[in-house]
Amino acid sequence: RRHNVIKAITHNGEKMFVIDKELCSACGDCKDACPCDAIIEHDTYCEIDPDLCAECGACQDVCEQCAVSEKEIPCERV
Repeated sequence: RRHNVIKAITHNGEKMFVIDKELCSACGDCKDACPCDAIIEHDTYCEIDPDLCAECGACQDVCEQCAVSEKEIPCERV
């Protein structure tokens, strides 16, 4: 089953910001707010580039659709 969430793993390895593409209106407010240019705009949703994300939360603060949330990353088994 495919999930409707675009995942971006942040640099600390413990948390990640996710954008729910079903809630995202692709308004671009998160892209404008991001100091790292980590937001990629698509036609109908945005996503976070994990290599550029500084996990500052600016995208989450400005999202009027509440499409951005921070999630814990499960530990990987080695």
